[in-house]
Amino acid sequence: MKKTLLTLILIMCATVAQALPDYSNETLRYKVTYKWGLINKQAGHATLVIKDAGDSYRAHLYAASEPWADKFFCVRDTLNGIIAKEGFRPTFYEKIAHEGSEHKHDTVRFSYNGNSVTGSCTRRVVKDDELRVNQAITLNAEGITVDMLSSFYYMRSLPFNTWQPGTKHNINIFSGKRKELLSLRYRGVEKIELDGKEYFCFHITFIFTGEGGKKTSDDMDAWITADARRIPIQLEGKLTVGKVRCLLIQ
Repeated sequence: MKKTLLTLILIMCATVAQALPDYSNETLRYKVTYKWGLINKQAGHATLVIKDAGDSYRAHLYAASEPWADKFFCVRDTLNGIIAKEGFRPTFYEKIAHEGSEHKHDTVRFSYNGNSVTGSCTRRVVKDDELRVNQAITLNAEGITVDMLSSFYYMRSLPFNTWQPGTKHNINIFSGKRKELLSLRYRGVEKIELDGKEYFCFHITFIFTGEGGKKTSDDMDAWITADARRIPIQLEGKLTVGKVRCLLIQ
């Protein structure tokens, strides 16, 4: 569940094809539920914050498992990012993760040269109080490239209303350890009910692949309001047993 909790909230992105929503000050809160058969229980929660910082935006994600779930697998994760307003491109990304007995600290510093993108990455992993990984690597890509935090905001600029069901779009995504290809497949407009209210939403499936086209995680789905704000209100992914959902808290 440790990857799914964050990935469900953040699996999104694409080209800036139209005006972005107003990100001057926004806070979104989600509950993370676990469903298996008749079991349907809140397993975690997350908060996404973005603030205007002059020539850039500062974004943060805070995610944690609920006390009952801590007994099985405790999660306390924080993501920090800086996104330049010009071109809406990420310049810095940081992940501080406490997942079970494992503690990770990843950073990515982005630089640009025309269409080429370079990510200077550091990665440190401590497990059972022992340093397991301490490395610095460089990632390279051509074209639109994001991280797991800035991707959330890029996604909301997509012109879904001009796409036909089945449309697929690819971009690059950097983490502290590797480059992945994120493919988005548009499914069309669907009506979703949440807390007694109905929303017309764009339905998108996300597919992550690594080198050689090998999948790095299961496919995941998101439903984003078909209005000017483009708020992701429901995200869903499969686990080995059951599935996990992220639902917007009204």
